[in-house]
Amino acid sequence: MVGSNFGIIYGLTGPSNQGAAGQGGAGMAASGGAAERDRLSTAAHLSDFMLQLEDYTPLIPDAVAAHYLNSSGFHADDKRIVRLISIAAQKYMSEIVDDALQNSKARTHMQTTNTPGGSKAKDRKFTLTMEDLQPALADYGINVRKMDYSQ
Repeated sequence: MVGSNFGIIYGLTGPSNQGAAGQGGAGMAASGGAAERDRLSTAAHLSDFMLQLEDYTPLIPDAVAAHYLNSSGFHADDKRIVRLISIAAQKYMSEIVDDALQNSKARTHMQTTNTPGGSKAKDRKFTLTMEDLQPALADYGINVRKMDYSQ
């Protein structure tokens, strides 16, 4: 079963883990069983998650993710790894877009409260603008500037 733990090393060995003070071997046997159950439980959760990755289709297609991974020097033969990275990128992008939406809502709320008789429609549609996206990206350390039109 070599490699079945996906590179995760379990178990603690060494003189500091030889049981609690005064418990001797009995304390080690009891804690060893609990550690073994925790290790098996974690491995089972990880195996289930890796199997679920095969069935899930992220918004970023596998070919697009694989292309950008290959162009950056990362080559993965396992499509589950590519999908895992696609899911991480999808989550990252959704957090940025959600922050931009919150910026847009705050900006439009300030505009409607400052103008008398502003519209208060609940099912208002929002448009993603650079004005809302720039502060959201700045929170994540991405600096975006408008291009100079004089060039």
